[in-house]
Amino acid sequence: MENKVTPRTLQGFVELLPADQLAFEDMKGKIENVYKRFGFVPLDTPTLEYSEVLLAKAGGETEKQIYRFTHHDTDVSLRFDLTVPLARYVAQHFPDLSFPFKRYQISKSFRGERPQKGRFREFYQCDIDVIGSDTLDLCYDAEMTAAINTVFTEFNIGDFVIRINNRKILTGFFGSLGLGDITADVMRTIDKMPKIGAEKTQEELTKLGVGAEALARINEFTSVKGTNAEKIAALRSLCTDGTFNIGVDELESVIKTAYALGVPEKNLEIDLSIVRGLDYYTGTVYETFIVGHENFGSVCSGGRYDDLAGFYTDKKLPGVGASIGLSRLFAQLRENGIIEAAKRTTAEVLILPTGSDRFAFTAKIADCLRNAGIATDVYWSDRSLKAKFKYADRAGVRFVAVIGESEEAEGKMSLRRMDGGEQVSVTAEEAIEIIRK
Repeated sequence: MENKVTPRTLQGFVELLPADQLAFEDMKGKIENVYKRFGFVPLDTPTLEYSEVLLAKAGGETEKQIYRFTHHDTDVSLRFDLTVPLARYVAQHFPDLSFPFKRYQISKSFRGERPQKGRFREFYQCDIDVIGSDTLDLCYDAEMTAAINTVFTEFNIGDFVIRINNRKILTGFFGSLGLGDITADVMRTIDKMPKIGAEKTQEELTKLGVGAEALARINEFTSVKGTNAEKIAALRSLCTDGTFNIGVDELESVIKTAYALGVPEKNLEIDLSIVRGLDYYTGTVYETFIVGHENFGSVCSGGRYDDLAGFYTDKKLPGVGASIGLSRLFAQLRENGIIEAAKRTTAEVLILPTGSDRFAFTAKIADCLRNAGIATDVYWSDRSLKAKFKYADRAGVRFVAVIGESEEAEGKMSLRRMDGGEQVSVTAEEAIEIIRK
């Protein structure tokens, strides 16, 4: 007997059953719809890039996680995020683009890191970025928060908060403390504070060489409380550094513009511990958390960067962006029962013909419903009506249309709502009106 290969997938690579895939596609569709409504245009960069192009900006741990290989004499790598391909794209196509250039990309990225709960080797990212030529108005920073707010409002998964800060505030403040070469290390430590707590943060800062006086000032800085307006006022009295004050001005401007764009104050909160670990962020930074599920970590992050494509061009291309790690977010929401995968089909209506001689009339009815924009499936297999209704129930369709001998003779169908509605005899046109309600 021939040996069979055991069907299995690679660790960290996910595939979903139909109900989960439909729920996933629903979330992805909502994100894309919002991105389009904010005027972003779609972009689909290649999955594979020349390694020298993709890795121009990489290093350290990131480079170790790259899927890289040689095909014949070509050194290629799988993209590890959507930002580096964007930088290459804008530099390469600069003469053909209009600026500010607003793009969205919803695609898979690949990282060869150790698979663990909520982290995958193949995953969907949903990115938006606005790229300017030479300059980019702060209004786009605020627009990012409005787009994020709209996405998570339409998800309808509970309360959420966009925590916002500005890297200039951090750079100016820590610079004023004379921390010099360890400023970047200090910021990375502050970034971990929500996870490790204030006490552990102070221990790590002490190990870095931060003195007692500077520690006291940092503690005062990270302990600023109150409304956003009160925090801005407190910051203005905390430090006189020029870069710091520019950051405070920018943060206040972004907050006010975000309010004008419809972001509620309860969904936007200044958090001075938000740093964003990536060093290329230079201004506004934000992370989004689901209230009551902060253990998920940030579910949408991003910020302002001054030099998107510095490895590919001498042109100054400032930008601001945000990214939703959809694969990770979806896994967390499903595991915690925050979203349910109820549907197993895309169809709204399932037609159940009785008997094998109903083909022509059944096909005509299905075509009529589909032409009206109603997703329609037909159970063609010759099984009992009871078995067909059982299939319809498991599939989760809203309506079932039974076509038997008497229905065909009258040019009608017996339409039934699967949630307990009564069964009615209707024409295709009448069925369309009922289904659309």
